[in-house]
Amino acid sequence: MKVSEQIPENVMTAEEIASSRDTVLIAEDDPVFRRLLQSCLQSWNYKVRACDNGLDAWNVLQQEHAPQMAILDWMMPGMDGIEMCSRIRGLQQDPYRYVLLLTAKDDKHDVVQGLEAGADDYLTKPFNVDELHARVRVGKRILELQKELIQARESLRFEAFHDHLTGLWNRGAVLNLLQREEQRRQRSAEALGVIMVDVDHFKSINDSYGHLVGDAVLTEVAKRLTASVRGYDSVGRYGGEEFLIIVPGCDPQGLIISAERLRGVIAESPINSASGPIPVTISVGLVSVGPGNLKPVEHIALVQAADSALYRAKAKGRNRVEIADLKVSP
Repeated sequence: MKVSEQIPENVMTAEEIASSRDTVLIAEDDPVFRRLLQSCLQSWNYKVRACDNGLDAWNVLQQEHAPQMAILDWMMPGMDGIEMCSRIRGLQQDPYRYVLLLTAKDDKHDVVQGLEAGADDYLTKPFNVDELHARVRVGKRILELQKELIQARESLRFEAFHDHLTGLWNRGAVLNLLQREEQRRQRSAEALGVIMVDVDHFKSINDSYGHLVGDAVLTEVAKRLTASVRGYDSVGRYGGEEFLIIVPGCDPQGLIISAERLRGVIAESPINSASGPIPVTISVGLVSVGPGNLKPVEHIALVQAADSALYRAKAKGRNRVEIADLKVSP
């Protein structure tokens, strides 16, 4: 977990959601009604997936990026609309599927049965084209509202685990990741490294250039650190001008090499800002456990050890790397 733009495997992107929202599934065994529905929907700028039986329609709904709106005939071979509604709701899929049920039945009891099975709306055949258009637009508005709710939810989820300035994991999230990596290390006996980074003389940067420039410096430092670690390392903003990096599967010598590389990518070139180029360096403290060690180590103890090494680096002149001597018996 390297950066914040990772997408969980079971979450659709905004483009995929938009495509599925603009496609309507038709399940209708009567060819006349099916062609009429398809013609109307296409004239209203919808993409259409048309099926002549319930089983084929159900298979379409199992596919990745399946249509979010479905117009289902009540009576059709393979699987009727009522059963399909029940199955759709049983999946509890995200995003939501909007279902419009077509029926030749107009008895109130039948209508209630369809709605209770999971249909969002119904339309009696033979239907009026204008009424169909109005009901499809209602479904479209509901799906648009859902899109806004999903975006708001994802935004809140991102904010809960990421630093608002740099986009890195925030303090709570990176400590949680470290705790999980330490638990995994105890099972696998692989090495685990922790690197603590502090921007040297950051207060002077804020005092000399202002906090907006200071923010720009932190953002660029975060970018350089992120670009210089492996894809499965984790970089977080620990607080202020401090960054915490989790490096699983890296022995002490490899960890020192990694830390020196991080120090170098910051020091090698000034950071461009609104006030001009600003030379920036970092002090680095690190600690390593293992490999071959199965004894538990508190993740906070690892942070404290890396932090102590960091302060030794600062005391020795800054822009350097120091390693902690963590005594853990096998």
